[in-house]
Amino acid sequence: MTGNGGPRIGGNPAPARPFADGLTRVELTWIEKRIEHWIRFGHIAEEQILDRKRRIVSFAAGSIFAFARWAANDYGTIISRIDIVRAVAPGAPYQTLPFVRPGGDILLKITGWPKVERVLQAVDAIEALDIDPVDVAPDYWRHVHNRLAVAQEPRDYTRTQHHAWRLRQKAEP
Repeated sequence: MTGNGGPRIGGNPAPARPFADGLTRVELTWIEKRIEHWIRFGHIAEEQILDRKRRIVSFAAGSIFAFARWAANDYGTIISRIDIVRAVAPGAPYQTLPFVRPGGDILLKITGWPKVERVLQAVDAIEALDIDPVDVAPDYWRHVHNRLAVAQEPRDYTRTQHHAWRLRQKAEP
């Protein structure tokens, strides 16, 4: 045993069980005109400030959030990306994603500024309906992903669709 009460592995203390608290952590960076990682929507459960340019935000299992990333070099933009992710519970299967630990259920993954901009417009349209994007049916985000992936325009999210989603949630065991 080590002084911290944990077993030793190869002379080093064994790491604490990662993510035992059930939170999904996202590392955000902001270096003006170089790297910008931000949360477009989501209910942050915890926040840890690492330094002036970096922080870690955490999300509870089951919550949905949008994680946007942009980076540039001296010649212009090198990446534009947005992911809409559902945070997973400990032990649940997940997909890995850069800057997201352990990972999550990826509902939408879009790269390239024109498509990222279209996703941001869809989020704005949902908010214009007075619907919090975290409450939108996960299938809608998959629909947006699939339509944009094949260069098609996604259908708008409607209040009727949202109401049906809410009723479905109540009916599920």
